[in-house]
Amino acid sequence: MSRRGNCHDNAVAESFFHLLKRERIRRRTYATRKDARQDVFDYIEFFYNPKRKHGNNGLLSPIDFEKQTIV
Repeated sequence: MSRRGNCHDNAVAESFFHLLKRERIRRRTYATRKDARQDVFDYIEFFYNPKRKHGNNGLLSPIDFEKQTIV
């Protein structure tokens, strides 16, 4: 899967970055790089991981999925 030209090689990463751009970055203008980094961090830690439901894990957020598999 890591050969050049394989369309499935980066599917997960490309999907995440598409959502990040669509849901957060395209709507904002950042004054500094530090502001942009902080906003992306907040998106991942406070929305994407704890709240956003994902189709490939039974429509659970990543945190809920981890809690379910640990127990």
